[in-house]
Amino acid sequence: MAKHIFVTGGVASSLGKGITAASLGRLLKSRGLRVTLQKLDPYINVDPGTMNPFEHGEVFVTDDGSETDLDLGHYERFVDVPLRRSSSVTTGSIYQNVIARERRGDYLGKTVQVIPHVTDEIKSRVRDLATEDVDVVITEVGGTVGDIEILPFIEAIRQFRKDIGRDNVCYIHLTLVPYLGTSGEQKTKPTQHSVTELRSRGIQPDVIVCRSSKPIADSVKQKISMLCDVSEEAVISAIDVSNLYEVPRLLHEEGLDEYVCSLLRFDAEKLVLDLASWNQMAERANNLSSTVKIGIIGKYVNLPDAYLSVVEALKHGGLHEGAAVEIEWISAEAVTPLLAEARLEGLDGIVIPGGFGPRGIDGKITAASYAREHKIPCLGICLGLQAMVIDYARNVCDLDGAHSREFNPSTPFPVIDLMEDQRVVENLGGTMRLGTYVAMLDPKSKTAKYYGAEVVEERHRHRFEVNPRYRSKLVDSGLTISGLSPDGRLVEFIELNDHPFWIGTQAHPEFKSRPDRPHPLFRGLIEQAMYRHRSREANEQPNNGSGVTSIKPTHKQHNGTNALVVAE
Repeated sequence: MAKHIFVTGGVASSLGKGITAASLGRLLKSRGLRVTLQKLDPYINVDPGTMNPFEHGEVFVTDDGSETDLDLGHYERFVDVPLRRSSSVTTGSIYQNVIARERRGDYLGKTVQVIPHVTDEIKSRVRDLATEDVDVVITEVGGTVGDIEILPFIEAIRQFRKDIGRDNVCYIHLTLVPYLGTSGEQKTKPTQHSVTELRSRGIQPDVIVCRSSKPIADSVKQKISMLCDVSEEAVISAIDVSNLYEVPRLLHEEGLDEYVCSLLRFDAEKLVLDLASWNQMAERANNLSSTVKIGIIGKYVNLPDAYLSVVEALKHGGLHEGAAVEIEWISAEAVTPLLAEARLEGLDGIVIPGGFGPRGIDGKITAASYAREHKIPCLGICLGLQAMVIDYARNVCDLDGAHSREFNPSTPFPVIDLMEDQRVVENLGGTMRLGTYVAMLDPKSKTAKYYGAEVVEERHRHRFEVNPRYRSKLVDSGLTISGLSPDGRLVEFIELNDHPFWIGTQAHPEFKSRPDRPHPLFRGLIEQAMYRHRSREANEQPNNGSGVTSIKPTHKQHNGTNALVVAE
């Protein structure tokens, strides 16, 4: 039987429940256990797919096309296990199922109530992950204990221990231990109140993880242990760090994984921890020898969480190439033809990320054009690819007024458009291409050289596509279509041969990047950004396209979760 770990939080939101869950998952996996993770989110939306990024941050997409909370990205990056739709549960999806069952008559005319019907539905979602090939299910409960919308989830996980046995469940509660500079004290009262609230709902935490700016003093641990009725060794100090990938090591040094293994009756002596490669990777991140400046041209630059996976993927690429990545957040609305040089010339590389809606699209097109003309390494992601195509159509193919029909329905040259079978829309998600799709790469392309493969899989989240009516015009004018869908209908990758790195993908490669296995395209972008950086420092001309010959053969190895190689 699979064991279950539930992670709750108190005092304040955004304390790091997701990072704590992901780090514990990495520790348990490094002991040889088979781990999967899940997020229970209390909001009533069915999923975050239609939510504004300012509301929810990034929408993370799984292989099976589920639009999920960004914490699933942390889970995948830390534990390196591909998650699925069942790993994301919202209040909206719970009530949607309960109401559908009531309409079908599944409840045989009974009054449908939060207890037992809603709580039973929540528990069934947790049980669904406990398959035969899983040893431990780690479930993070979103929100903060005391929030009204979280109550059904707290009640459901309370019942869970009774259902499957005390030795099969562990409750971990994350709290804040603030430091008051005026008195020089770490205060435990917020933790006490938070645990009291949790206990009032019937859950006694087994472990308390204390977020703080400084290590928790032993005397403070003793006080929390006594007043919150937990073992002193179960009070874990989780201090602020600049490098998230250090957290597993810090939690291990606090004894979290060993204590949890003991509590769940795993033999920790037999499950020997092997965290060496992870710690080496984290250590490298603290000792990078150079820096490159990458501009992210986006709509939501005031909320970096909206591009969380992009940022992490850039860091992964920098980590592999030995460079710290300095992010320059540039509002797409501020990139105009007159201001482009002032905003972009000092960059070593550019990322044009995905997005929806017309705001900022002109700036993204301008950025693509400037990067193309001035040989700045540029990676276009989803809408970024579309901005590149629009730029190329207008400024190279002389298709004046070319645009996406998403933003200008009356454009004379709709180089970006819905496919014919997408034009009957039942709801906002009805035309979305979501999840993993196969792409066939041109074996002579730079893209294929970076991937080290000719057939790859990447995750998608978009509606509009490159219009096939204009494909020959684009190609005849010098654009390389470096990747297509297996049936040849859909453009998946584009590039320019006479440019160091001007590559666009209709997919979201950032979702498959890992800290110890960077995605090939992000690695390639950083590689060329470093070349530009060194050239500028030496007052040399930037790479004119020959930089592709510097691609290392090891790119061929990057074919795991980055982009599954189907065939070569």
